Amino acid sequence: MIAEFDTSLPSTRQLQNLIKQAAPTEIKLLTGDMLTGKVTWQDQYSVCLVDDNTQQVIIWKQAIAYLKPLSN
Repeated sequence: MIAEFDTSLPSTRQLQNLIKQAAPTEIKLLTGDMLTGKVTWQDQYSVCLVDDNTQQVIIWKQAIAYLKPLSN
C-alpha cells in the first residue's frame, strides 16, 4: 500500500510555501550534517534541495532533524 501525500498537514503546507517563495533554507540531518539551498519539490517521502552550485540533493524526510528558512 502506498501512502497518500497529505497536503492538509501543516508541515507539508510550510514546505510548499518555501518552494513557492524559493526561500533559502537550512536543513539539518539526524547525522548532524547541515545542508543549505532552496527546496524545489517534495513528495510524501523526500524533498529535493538545490544548493548554490545547482547541485540537487534528494533527502529522505525521515533523515531530517529540522529545517528552517534563512533570513535574507
